[in-house]
Amino acid sequence: MTGESPRTVRYGWRLRLGMLLPSSNRVAEPELPSMLPEGVAVHTTRLKLVGSGSDELLAMVERIEEAAQLVSHAGVDIIAFHCTAVSTFDIDMESRIRQRIAAVADTPTVTTSEALVQAFRTLDARRIVLLSPYPAAVNRREVAFFGHHGVAVLHDVALDLQGGGPAYADVDPAVWYRLAIANRNSDADAYFLSCTTIRATPVIAMLERDLGRPVVTSNQAMAWHALRTGGVRDSVPGFGKLMTL
Repeated sequence: MTGESPRTVRYGWRLRLGMLLPSSNRVAEPELPSMLPEGVAVHTTRLKLVGSGSDELLAMVERIEEAAQLVSHAGVDIIAFHCTAVSTFDIDMESRIRQRIAAVADTPTVTTSEALVQAFRTLDARRIVLLSPYPAAVNRREVAFFGHHGVAVLHDVALDLQGGGPAYADVDPAVWYRLAIANRNSDADAYFLSCTTIRATPVIAMLERDLGRPVVTSNQAMAWHALRTGGVRDSVPGFGKLMTL
């Protein structure tokens, strides 16, 4: 619950989420718990990803079976593969990830790509603006992926930041706010701030107020989708329209 003391201990007596995360990500672990209601916990295992080139992204899944087994030892209720650029790499990546995890862990699995598609469907967002820290090639793959699922990207911006995850995490939330405002599009149904390692959570509510449209981020979508998949229906205000649906 958003009114909890920061000293609240989360043991996961309602739901335990096991998260497979890029090794360079230092944002998802603080952001997701801030959006989860009382009784829901996150346990993390990391997979090597230090850049954003195609070979580096694909290498993240090389040891996915080992990582899934490790996080399953914590008795998690759901395993989440949480990387936007990898899970949207092509239209079949999501199913390959799910199949490989299912082969070693008898645990329901969700991916960032799946969470995002479900979020846009729930918001009835068929036309979006996409903003990311990625190289343009990653954006192009995301545009193709969402297009396959009936979500048209009207406009996208790739900041092409060098240095991968740490450089992405260094971007101040105010930069994402200003970037979204600068790319306002009256035809858009929603705005998507892509990447699990950008600090966009603090500006979701302000952007929704000022843009007059729902705002989706990778971490917010995963928090929402994992909760709903796990049967937790709590509305969590303060993190955008999605978290109240």
